[in-house]
Amino acid sequence: MSDIEIRDDREAGRLEAVAAGEIVGRVEYFVLEAPGPALVPVHTIVEPAHEGRGIAGSLARELYGLARREGRTVAPLCPYVVKWAERHPDEAPAADPELLRAAKEWLVAHPGLF
Repeated sequence: MSDIEIRDDREAGRLEAVAAGEIVGRVEYFVLEAPGPALVPVHTIVEPAHEGRGIAGSLARELYGLARREGRTVAPLCPYVVKWAERHPDEAPAADPELLRAAKEWLVAHPGLF
């Protein structure tokens, strides 16, 4: 994984895994400010040629790290990130149910974005 760089494209709502200048994986997310500051991952995608290299897990880990550094919570709606968080509770604190509910409502109110 040392050849993979992870970068945050906040404007596009993507945490990207880059190898040799090519985006090989990403977590698509949005930023929620209420009822509390959160990053809300919706999809995790790894290009087929790069599957099985731990890229999705590295993206999930970095998303939680990014949220921690910014004083935010992660409110995962992405099934992969939900499962990753269940396997890594020491790195991925559970989101408050109210925050998850607000994230789901935001997503429903903004159809077609994801």
